[in-house]
Amino acid sequence: MSIYKPEGYLLESAENRQALKSIQGLQDALDHGKILEGRAVVCDADHNLIVDLGCMKGVIPRHETAVGIDDGTTRDIAIISRVNKPVCFRITGFKHMKDGTAQAMLSRRTVQQQCMKDYIQHLQPGDIIPAKVTHLEQFGCFVDIGCGIPSLVPIDSISVSRISHPRDRFTVGQNIKVIVKEILPEGRIVLTHKELLGTWEENAALFAAGETVAGIVRSVEDYGVFVELTPNLAGLAEPKENVYAGQQTSVYIKSLIPQKMKVKLIIVDAFDAAYKTEDPVYFIQDNHIDSWRYSPSSSERIVETIFGDSLEDDSI
Repeated sequence: MSIYKPEGYLLESAENRQALKSIQGLQDALDHGKILEGRAVVCDADHNLIVDLGCMKGVIPRHETAVGIDDGTTRDIAIISRVNKPVCFRITGFKHMKDGTAQAMLSRRTVQQQCMKDYIQHLQPGDIIPAKVTHLEQFGCFVDIGCGIPSLVPIDSISVSRISHPRDRFTVGQNIKVIVKEILPEGRIVLTHKELLGTWEENAALFAAGETVAGIVRSVEDYGVFVELTPNLAGLAEPKENVYAGQQTSVYIKSLIPQKMKVKLIIVDAFDAAYKTEDPVYFIQDNHIDSWRYSPSSSERIVETIFGDSLEDDSI
């Protein structure tokens, strides 16, 4: 199965840079049907994309900018938002301008169609694939799963530890991995991310009772404060005044109880600080998994994901 990466992966590759150096390089790309990338620099009044090819400018006519533009299933904002970002394309020909210069004619739509036919339509639940974060909404994280084709990671599938907004985990332009959780009848792909971040035991093994460690306040309840130690591990601290969600903390670990999947904490200090969002640490390096169990074997409560099944046995 061919692999089509999110836009931006090819831009600085040696083959792509070589093709953009000269008209001959672009002609060779046309002759061999190569997929290239360049930076979109302008979206004109007719919503055609102008692309910097290095040795000349290229044009992606509006109807060639994306799958779904013609029938309205893809909105024009998807074209406008590509300005100053990499776009993939094939060269379809060259046009000679009145001033004697040449301009390359490009198609992004045909690349997306091939990506869907050769790659996306062959994906199966449990496949682990690369993705690039394109934008963040309250309800989830939109990603490019290949050649600018979008999909969504719902907010409750980003990590086990609950967050108020996807920006607590990701930044736009970040390269991540995602898992195909389910493929709906209409072909839409449902993605998940939290399974890559480790089980309760894998995360708990990073800590020990008696340690004082860093954390982030995720929610404050009448009965205590939930503090995240890692994206897939949070504990409950005793109530403390003047503590609110989003604060950084130092917390003392009283105990880790695998049978109950609980971490008991004491907040030593809570304070405001804007630390950089760290790249996720992935515990799974394979390209496919059939199932994932978060809960320890000693726990009476089972929390797991069965890929291809629309339901999980439980949730945190």
